[in-house]
Amino acid sequence: MDNDQESFKPYTAVYLLRIAPNKKNRAFFENSYSLNFEINKIKIMAYWLVKSEPSTYSFEQLQKDGSTVWDGVRNYAARGHLRAMKKGDLAFFYHSNEGTEIVGIAKVAKEAYQDPTTTEEAWVAVDLKPYKKIKKPVTLAQIKADKRLAQMALVRLGRLSVQPVTDKEWEIVMEMAGEK
Repeated sequence: MDNDQESFKPYTAVYLLRIAPNKKNRAFFENSYSLNFEINKIKIMAYWLVKSEPSTYSFEQLQKDGSTVWDGVRNYAARGHLRAMKKGDLAFFYHSNEGTEIVGIAKVAKEAYQDPTTTEEAWVAVDLKPYKKIKKPVTLAQIKADKRLAQMALVRLGRLSVQPVTDKEWEIVMEMAGEK
């Protein structure tokens, strides 16, 4: 692998394939990174992290409700991540400000659509449903202490409310949570 491919982040592949709907962009990407599959015939799982203050909306509330509209996001980067989410993708559910820990996993139940809390067409929402409460919550302090997670968006971009998670980061956090 050359240096460009070595520095290529795994979640970027999924993200770029999803936001590059035209054939020219996809063909360039596929040829550049030797992806040997047809994009429209395979399910590419992506991982995410969504944040909520537990006093506003907790994972326990999501479990009680059975599903929720993840709306009200007004950050351009987070909006891009919402748009890239596909039905079936998994997301860590992170309690922010109070507790600051990953407490569960949500599943994308409905892909991006017009955010019902605004008339501005630029903003989107997705539907999430509870997937699993993790065995051991993983704190922000634990994540920051693990050098393997130094590049995780949660560490680098702490205020971003919707973030991508790489496959490797997902595996490490799941291990920390006692799930593997």
